[in-house]
Amino acid sequence: MSLFKKKDKKAAKPATPKVEAASVVIVAAGSSSRMGGEDKILAALGGSPVIAHTAAAFEASPYIDEIILVTREESIPLLARLCKEQGFRKVKCVVRGGETRAESVMCGLAQLRPEAGLVAVQDGARPLVTPALIEALVVKAARTGAAIPAVPVRDTVKRVKAGSVEETPERASLYAAQTPQVFDPELLKAALTKARDEGWEITDDASAVERLGMKVTVVPGEEDNLKITTPRDLVLAGLILEGRQSP
Repeated sequence: MSLFKKKDKKAAKPATPKVEAASVVIVAAGSSSRMGGEDKILAALGGSPVIAHTAAAFEASPYIDEIILVTREESIPLLARLCKEQGFRKVKCVVRGGETRAESVMCGLAQLRPEAGLVAVQDGARPLVTPALIEALVVKAARTGAAIPAVPVRDTVKRVKAGSVEETPERASLYAAQTPQVFDPELLKAALTKARDEGWEITDDASAVERLGMKVTVVPGEEDNLKITTPRDLVLAGLILEGRQSP
């Protein structure tokens, strides 16, 4: 924890003094279907559950003042107890999610403090997010209303239909989106409500905002900010965490 404290002292002096701390909705209500029966947010990583690492990054950030955890109904008591054991003071509540990720985000947004000026949405299974990335996104979103992290795609991407290549998009313009994604709360609520009412298929919160015709700005993401989806991802995350903890 001493490393986080040292970073906090530096991060406590934002480049833009008027930036207010944001709320964060951490979505951890997925099915973990590709984890071989193991709940990915509860899988052990460096001696603690994955979700504990995710929440700890936001707990440590001076740019976050409220954490809302969204999970499956049966996991609520377990996560509430975990937050208490970890001493997470910023966790406001642990609530039940919906049938889809967008519905789960809406469940979290319903718990925001009325005066929240910004809200971040984070995948519960991205345990390696750093306070530095959180800071960059909150500062950017305070200026633009919507900011996401993304990293350039390394591989050549093919658009395929019926087993044949239809198109090879220019790689230089392709980026892989990550979380946290930070928005003006009213903008995000309007976008997700429209997505629900119109039956849009969205893969992340930013795509709903984009379909409203609103601009989403991009902050350089972090290669280590991976999402735990398979057992292999968990092994890789463990190696990255070990590297961070090495002297």
